[in-house]
Amino acid sequence: MGYDKNWAKVDASTLPDMKVPAPGPKSAELHNRAEKHMKGYSSQVKLFPVAFESGHGVTLTDVDGNTYIDFSSGIYVTNLGHGHPKVVEYIQKYTKQLMNCHDFTTEIKTLFLEKLASVTPGNLNGIQMYCAGTEAVEAALRAARAKTEKYEFFSFYGDFHGKTLSAVSLTEVANYTSGPRATGSHMAPNGNCYRCHFDKKYPECGLFCVDALEKQIMMEGTGNVAAVLLEPIQGWGGSVVYPDDYLPKIRKMCDKLGILMIVDEVLTCCARTGKMFCVENYDVVPDIMTLGKGLANGFPCTAFAIKEEYTEVLEKISASTSYGGNPMASAAGLASLEVIEEENIVERSAKLGDFIMKRLNKMKDGHKIIGEVRGKGCLLGMELVKDKETKEPFIEAGNKVYQKAFAKGVAWIPANQNLRMSPPLIMEEDLATKGLDIIEEAISDVEKEYGY
Repeated sequence: MGYDKNWAKVDASTLPDMKVPAPGPKSAELHNRAEKHMKGYSSQVKLFPVAFESGHGVTLTDVDGNTYIDFSSGIYVTNLGHGHPKVVEYIQKYTKQLMNCHDFTTEIKTLFLEKLASVTPGNLNGIQMYCAGTEAVEAALRAARAKTEKYEFFSFYGDFHGKTLSAVSLTEVANYTSGPRATGSHMAPNGNCYRCHFDKKYPECGLFCVDALEKQIMMEGTGNVAAVLLEPIQGWGGSVVYPDDYLPKIRKMCDKLGILMIVDEVLTCCARTGKMFCVENYDVVPDIMTLGKGLANGFPCTAFAIKEEYTEVLEKISASTSYGGNPMASAAGLASLEVIEEENIVERSAKLGDFIMKRLNKMKDGHKIIGEVRGKGCLLGMELVKDKETKEPFIEAGNKVYQKAFAKGVAWIPANQNLRMSPPLIMEEDLATKGLDIIEEAISDVEKEYGY
């Protein structure tokens, strides 16, 4: 397909464009109508109940005509921007041609599988496709059980893996479980150096947290541990980036103990972290890897990939789904992977992320309530604290900064005291600067409110 590579270019001086105070009256009316039927909104909607109408490239427009700078990408989803011409064309073609034929083979699915297998790390060539990230995680857990004939799993404080039973049982957010965790689910302290669970300092600690995990597996496990499951960078947990030797040490530990390593890349895959896959930042190849969000640029398409020598287990877990791998999803996935290569999106993500990170570090030095900024590629965040020495979380400030910046025209992501930024990877630096200016203004406003 030939398309204008500048299709998403914008005049940063005109953005954001706020016609009325947001959320506006049409947003309020529409949200109130929807809320009569839909319950259980995310925190970002509860804090700022805007109703969106359209998106183009790196911007979002609400039903009141306000146009925002997108610093969320639908929470790490629309990596290539809203309405990328190639992705749209591929989806439209197969919407007209063939929507679904269960797990029968189609040419477009074959092409997508071949393309995905050509870019996954190592020999992660055994692939099965799904619609939601939690489905992919559940399937990965079933595959690990089938391979090892064991049933216990260890995950980490702050991890988020989904909202179905096994996945949520390996997630810290306890109120999602509505009862006991699934049998064999264990949680362990993670390698968050800013909030070390062992009150140690890196690198002098020698990654004591991994040594503690090994002891916990030996003492708390019952000899039936199938795998360790982790996010390579935590999303909901606050854009937590681990030391460069953290994942390699976990890989070595898993090999030593004879257990599998499952890396959940639903959030981090497809150029988000400045590499095609986040594990490539650390030269680690897991045994199983889950993929999603940016995999098809917003179309429901997730997957897991397993080492080639383990693929026989997929016959044992009833891996097929009603919608996974349908022609539309396969087309969106193929188009997205092609665009990532054609437009050098991996390199652009790394460059834009470095640019934003430099600005965030300057903001940290200039503001008393910013405790830490962190990120890799275009997966970025900051943590607000009441005091930089005590590191007491400043949840109230986090909510207010989120709301104020959103009202000024930056659509982004809250997580209590943690504020997350994941702009489309095609964003230009001038527009990113406008978004960061607005965020810094909001921080200054909130600091004044609290007397800092």
